Amino acid sequence: MSAATKVAVIGSGNIGTDLMIKVLRLSSTLEMGAMVGIDPASDGLARAARLGVPTTADGVDGLIAMPGFDEIEIVFDATSAGAHRANAAALAPYGKLLVDLTPAAIGPYCVPAVNLASLLGGDEPVTNVNMVTCGGQATIPVVAAISSVVPVAYGEIVASIASRSAGPGTRANIDEFTETTSAAIAAVGGAARGKAVIILNPAEPPLIMRDTVLCLVDAPDAAQHERIRAAVDDMVATVQAYVPGYRLKQQVQVVPVPPDQPVHTLTDRPVTHQVTVFLEVEGAAHYLPAYAGNLDIMTSAALRVGEVLAERATRTEEIVA
Repeated sequence: MSAATKVAVIGSGNIGTDLMIKVLRLSSTLEMGAMVGIDPASDGLARAARLGVPTTADGVDGLIAMPGFDEIEIVFDATSAGAHRANAAALAPYGKLLVDLTPAAIGPYCVPAVNLASLLGGDEPVTNVNMVTCGGQATIPVVAAISSVVPVAYGEIVASIASRSAGPGTRANIDEFTETTSAAIAAVGGAARGKAVIILNPAEPPLIMRDTVLCLVDAPDAAQHERIRAAVDDMVATVQAYVPGYRLKQQVQVVPVPPDQPVHTLTDRPVTHQVTVFLEVEGAAHYLPAYAGNLDIMTSAALRVGEVLAERATRTEEIVA
């Protein structure tokens, strides 16, 4: 059996710490090589040290200077969009595979249930994979499922997350969240046009992540409606394979667009029906409470990508050998 692939996590906040714990608890192919932060007093660094993971509070420069840096093959970045741009530039000379959990979108968008296989199977090597956003990971699979049946003229998503689960990085990246998610709804989901909205819900006790997907389609045939529902059901099951708390709240709704509804303000393509899908994401509570499904779906998706990257690298090494 080949040795596990060593990875580093940059960002000792909520997302980075949850991802570290997932690697330690759930992965048989990945091994924590370093936890990287900039706050020596952060809980993530303290937790990593207690778990025997090498740590540095000197950011990416500290990571590069660590004795085991050469052995690390994959670097997960759970900081912010601006920080990732700087981190990617600093790591570029070292040939590491980067998995970006920020909305920086330097590399191609990746939603594992939709395009991971095609992304890694292309002719060009992928060195920086962007995980879009939590809202994107939750909703783009549904848009892609619908667009696999009928063209989606317009796709809109609303992601509602508990305010308490939104840390400084999320709050600093609200603009990037909406821009990156909107672009990925089209690029990965297949919609002709995408729009994203995020809501930080201040309710107490905190509510788990809720997502609404609205798609405008040209689907006059009732048989198409049943194929849409079946495609969404299949996609939900695919996502559940790596995010167990991901689920539909009710049956997919497919209703005619009223003649007086001004859909021309959203698209100039022919539209007959509106498809509405209601989702919720309950977290696995590895590090944070179950209501933080927005963090759980990001770290679960990133873990899946990291494991597939590691498996691909191992196969390549075996072929070369």
